[in-house]
Amino acid sequence: MAECPHFEHLLVLPRLRVQNANAISSPLTHGFPSITALLGLMWALERKTQAAGLDLQFNAVGVIAHDHQEQVTDGGFVRSFRLTRNPLDKDSSTAAIVEEGRIHLDISLVFAVQSQALLDAQAAPAVAAQVRNVVAAMRIAGGSVIESPAPRGRQRPYVVSLTGDAEDREKLFNQLKLRLLPGFALVERSDLLEQRHHDMQVQHPAPTRLDAWLSLSRINWHWRDGQWRHDRQQLGWIVPIPLGYGALGELQPAGSVANARDRDTPFRFAESLYGIGQWLSPHRLHSPQQLLWYADSCPENGLYRCRNDYRPTPAHEFDFN
Repeated sequence: MAECPHFEHLLVLPRLRVQNANAISSPLTHGFPSITALLGLMWALERKTQAAGLDLQFNAVGVIAHDHQEQVTDGGFVRSFRLTRNPLDKDSSTAAIVEEGRIHLDISLVFAVQSQALLDAQAAPAVAAQVRNVVAAMRIAGGSVIESPAPRGRQRPYVVSLTGDAEDREKLFNQLKLRLLPGFALVERSDLLEQRHHDMQVQHPAPTRLDAWLSLSRINWHWRDGQWRHDRQQLGWIVPIPLGYGALGELQPAGSVANARDRDTPFRFAESLYGIGQWLSPHRLHSPQQLLWYADSCPENGLYRCRNDYRPTPAHEFDFN
């Protein structure tokens, strides 16, 4: 089982306003950008910061959503994306409309960073400000960052160095959680998918994990005890999410596939992998690893996956005294 890579610092970019980000996260899901887009942002940011002379190694990323506004039609049970009108063709005919989902976001990004430069408490704020300036010129899930040139207060980036003992790191993370409120962090809940699959096996002969995923992706109503009840009472705010890509064939040599975007990189046809996520208030997290997402690639098995180490804490493990 993969584990979150080692890190000593959390670089926080709070309250980023993103306009017209991609709301279609996969062929089957929408409503928030895919976590793969945030990992792509992290890797692109690492290349840009190294080109700018900053010695920063980005190992994982977490996202907290403070507000969102999906660009869909209002009113009615069925909603549609608000689409732009394409220009006319050369012969003055109407061009086909390619559906694009857009969303405005107010998010905070938390990067797990390994760097000697951040050990200097005096230099860390300047490094964080420089990273934020780089991000301001980039795209986040296809959306533009709309920020003031000199952020103040809650919008100012900062670094949390987790270099003390376990008690000190816990205290620092507890302070960080409060600074990220109000908002919701996206975590993975593969345990809910396994539990639903197990429950369905008791009632049906041969349900698949796809059946369990579809069951968790909707609100199921049942007539029980003389009234209609749904199955979301104890589940919380769970959502279907893409978790990466699965290979459809063998790895092809670089330049061997026509019309590939990059002819210097080996090519592989793939499709989306799906799982279950949950939006949790940051104060319910107990460690930075529960917040962060990282890449777990296994090319020999054809898996290119995003992972998160969140595990629910049983109530009996709390000391209520």
